[in-house]
Amino acid sequence: MRAPLKERLPGLVLLLAAMLFSVIPLASMLTAALHPQGTVPVGIEWPADPQWHNFVDAWNVANVTPLLLSSLLLVAAVVPAAALIATMAGYGLGQLRVPGGAVFFVLLLLGLTLPREATIVPLYYQMRDMGLLNSRLGLALVLIGEFMPFAVFWMRAHFLTMPKELGEAAAIDGAGAWQSFLRIQAPLAVPAVSSLCLLLFLWTWNTFLEAIVLVDDPSQRTMAGALQNFVGLHSTDVVLLNAGSLLIMAPTILVFLLFQRHFIKAMIAGTVKG
Repeated sequence: MRAPLKERLPGLVLLLAAMLFSVIPLASMLTAALHPQGTVPVGIEWPADPQWHNFVDAWNVANVTPLLLSSLLLVAAVVPAAALIATMAGYGLGQLRVPGGAVFFVLLLLGLTLPREATIVPLYYQMRDMGLLNSRLGLALVLIGEFMPFAVFWMRAHFLTMPKELGEAAAIDGAGAWQSFLRIQAPLAVPAVSSLCLLLFLWTWNTFLEAIVLVDDPSQRTMAGALQNFVGLHSTDVVLLNAGSLLIMAPTILVFLLFQRHFIKAMIAGTVKG
């Protein structure tokens, strides 16, 4: 039974406001990207002669091809590793009686409060001492470590919603902790892991600060690092900057649209079970 319109109206208004808040900046960037190069577009105004070749020019100016490959390699290294570690840690904290688990969880919560800008300098010196500066491996390790507090918190919240009877029944049947995790808990955690992988992909793809500081070779940075190629010493090409930004954002928007159902399913499941 549907609720009356008066009860649904506030939610509809908030949904419309959120939609406009997301769509208007994208529309402004698209119209700006289609103006003639060298101009400074103001507001949302569709040009009389759209310059669609600006996207090709932005791709060439920013030398996006090697950056695209670098971002794909980084995503392939970070997302599976971070999701696996977070899932196992979340299972240990949420289902098992791990010695010192409460202390470890508090440390994770403290990690959520640390801004990346406060840790980038110590990370630089640590990567330098380990000989991992200017390498995708070093950048991948840094990102995995930075994502762990939220990722473990996310998976722990999921495993806390799982009935304890599942583990007890598995133990009665002779299954150990690993067997219970692999055969029972992990399959049930697919929605939560899928939504976590989506978030990890978005964060890894949009990595900018760590790639700029820890990687000296521009060709080994991420797609987001291409934005600096549109900023000159004395001027910035606003048109190409908007075109390049849309090119960088396109994969994240596409991936989110394709997997948003898994994300929403995991959120609803966690809410209902909680």
